[in-house]
Amino acid sequence: MWTRRSTRTLKKECGDRGVSVCATTVSKLLKDMDYSLRVNRKTIAETRHPDRNRQFEIINETKKYFEDSGQPIISVDSKKKELIGNFRNEGKAWTKIVNEVLAHDFRSQAIGVGCPFGIYELLTNLGTVIVGTSYDTPEFAVESIKIWLDEFGWKRYPCAKELLILCDAGGSNGFRPRLWKYALYQNICKVYGLSIRICHYPSGASKWNPVEHRLFSFISKNWEGNPLRSYDVMLSLIAGTTTTAGLLVQTILNEKEYQKGIKITDDQMKEININKHSVLPDWNYTISLN
Repeated sequence: MWTRRSTRTLKKECGDRGVSVCATTVSKLLKDMDYSLRVNRKTIAETRHPDRNRQFEIINETKKYFEDSGQPIISVDSKKKELIGNFRNEGKAWTKIVNEVLAHDFRSQAIGVGCPFGIYELLTNLGTVIVGTSYDTPEFAVESIKIWLDEFGWKRYPCAKELLILCDAGGSNGFRPRLWKYALYQNICKVYGLSIRICHYPSGASKWNPVEHRLFSFISKNWEGNPLRSYDVMLSLIAGTTTTAGLLVQTILNEKEYQKGIKITDDQMKEININKHSVLPDWNYTISLN
């Protein structure tokens, strides 16, 4: 049983039924019966894969192996695409004046779009966000990881031989897109000779991906109430994100145009040296040169 009627409306309805009561008493009676105004709580997962717990165990075991061997671990994902322009940004911010923004969020009035791709380093508590201006594609996801390697990764892990990537089961870095695997092999494995192990979080479990709650959540809090009027503003707000635990974030703007719908043929897939693991092979595999 629930209702959204106000206590004054309930008082009137009680009066119509011959019960004389004031609005304050209605409120007290509701509280005595454990009624209160409540919001919806997202607790029901639409998809609960039977191997969900086993995959979490595999991820924890793999993380422990890489931590003990000192090899890099990154958690990656794409953040929600944002319109760049004088548009309303949810939340509140301390300011002396009210930010006046456009009444409607029309794409035609935007300077462009910002597609943030986040890379969170579990061993160092450092984040890197590559902001794209085109489409969120598997090619963009892999190139973002390559940019991270070139700019920061090799400096922090000069002796790296393996790289563990934790990512969601869907999206541009999901386990289904062929281009994700093909681009990892062509643009990272073949270029650097690096062996890449990929572990996907189960479907419907993306909120446990570290990049979500250790990077993206704090970025969202930091830019609350601040209109993303330009790419510089967006990059500045992302780079200004810090936490008491010592999180630092670096940002890079990637203005390259990426095309949607690129198909990878069966012959191209045969070029990839991919080793699917014996347990849950769709979610756990290694891509390497040999």
